[in-house]
Amino acid sequence: MPRFKPIRPVRVSDEVFEQLKQSILLGQFKAGERLPAERDLAEEFQVSRVAVREALRNLENSGFINTRQGATGGAFVTDLTFDHLARSFLDLFLAEKISIPELYQVRLLIEPEMARLAAEHVNPAYDQRLRAALAAEEEPSRTLEEDVDRKTAVHFILAEMCGNRFFEALVRSLMELTHRVVEAGDPDFHFIHPAGMHRPVVEAVLAGNAKKAHLAMKKHAMEFGKILMEREKNFRRKKAQP
Repeated sequence: MPRFKPIRPVRVSDEVFEQLKQSILLGQFKAGERLPAERDLAEEFQVSRVAVREALRNLENSGFINTRQGATGGAFVTDLTFDHLARSFLDLFLAEKISIPELYQVRLLIEPEMARLAAEHVNPAYDQRLRAALAAEEEPSRTLEEDVDRKTAVHFILAEMCGNRFFEALVRSLMELTHRVVEAGDPDFHFIHPAGMHRPVVEAVLAGNAKKAHLAMKKHAMEFGKILMEREKNFRRKKAQP
């Protein structure tokens, strides 16, 4: 009985996709720069325009380019951010591949350590930004979107203070997923995350007290996690309705 499966040739569009992606990652095409026209790419790769079109579609779905219509349109290289990773986490949640209890466990591990590291990297600029973010939380919000933006600002600043871009990527993804669950649960957003929940964390970070910052963030993650898990039940209930 054979141990191996027959090797299948790679689709032409996949090869075009890989070469274009590598060109972008190596800096041969910069953010904001337009890729060659579909016709020109087909000639250079010596493939059909259909294969090029499929490769460009995959690049756009992967977050490497965006397509604009019109006389000045085309395929433009995007400035890679963490947004695509965040969308992937959202897709996994919507497909029920990950759950809010799992999100809660991850936040409980990551965010206290994030706060501890942030307390070790306080400087005047971060001090000012954290105080401003905390003050903004006290302002009344008119919409859920506005409230979420204000309540997540502290998390983003703390992640940046760690000096670790992977922390930023994870935290942004976790916040985006949290936002979706809150939004889907149709909550009273003033109740879901009351003003002042971040104050003990920020005060400990600004004081440079790493241990206290760790404990304060752990307490916050536990309190908010319980609220969020209740909201997930509402989300799943609404999704199950015909």
